[in-house]
Amino acid sequence: MERNPDTGSGRVDGPRAVSHLDVLESEAVHIFREVAGEFENPVILFSGGKDSIVMLHLALKAFAPATVPFTLLHVDTGHNFPGVIEYRNRTVARHSLRLHVVSVQDYIDRGLLKERPDGTRNPLQTLPLTEKIQSERFDAVFGGGRRDEEKARAKERVFSLRDEFSHWDPRRQRPELWNLYNGRHAPGEHVRVFPLSNWTELDVWQYIAREGIELPEIYFAHEREVFERNGMWLAAGEWGGPKDGETVEKRLVRYRTVGDMSCTGAIDSDAVTVEQVITEIAASRLSERGATRADDRLSQAAMEDRKREGYF
Repeated sequence: MERNPDTGSGRVDGPRAVSHLDVLESEAVHIFREVAGEFENPVILFSGGKDSIVMLHLALKAFAPATVPFTLLHVDTGHNFPGVIEYRNRTVARHSLRLHVVSVQDYIDRGLLKERPDGTRNPLQTLPLTEKIQSERFDAVFGGGRRDEEKARAKERVFSLRDEFSHWDPRRQRPELWNLYNGRHAPGEHVRVFPLSNWTELDVWQYIAREGIELPEIYFAHEREVFERNGMWLAAGEWGGPKDGETVEKRLVRYRTVGDMSCTGAIDSDAVTVEQVITEIAASRLSERGATRADDRLSQAAMEDRKREGYF
């Protein structure tokens, strides 16, 4: 027990201050442990993006010093940023984890999916994801979605029930009072679990700074070759960009969110450290998806439509 330096007594002056990051971390750790105790075969979606990185970091904390009792799953579009895939593989090896990789290209080669005219493969991830969940009989699937990202995600609970076809019905959302989560589901159904639901983009970056979490380099400003399309800076690549009339140029940019190269836009930035990124985000008035994701601009309800079909 600490002694009061003024009185010499053993009384502690007061409790240790608990930050909002402590509260968010505690909630997420509680969610991981609840799933471990309630479900038989959970899996963590891990792409090498910042939210899935923080989610894995929290899982490691939740079960330390034991290993994480879940496998990982990544739906590989074939149009991923190489640095992110390298980071994914390095992280899996470092923590001796098991990773399932499902390939969109494999589904295209087998004639089960067709390339889209715009070249983006992000919407094509739904079928490989749902079939893998069914074949492996995963009953809980951890995702890094946050309510501040997009209005459809703001509707979703921490425990989000999916039917036997992985479809999401907003009308079947269950109340979650006092951090009590209902994981009950029928055979063939599963539950999507979102430990970062109550986090914001700024919370994620402040936690990354506090914990000293390593990230792929694309989250920091570098001079990169990009071209403009629909007001977004996209990376040139085999996915179909640039088209005639679209000029590649070198710009100092970084990425706020990571998805398919064909739909993830970069932003002009000179932020090369975590602290500089935090300052930049604190001044932003656009969500990361609203500012940089072309697949969310397909329609007013693009994300909700995909979630109803089984998307993340």
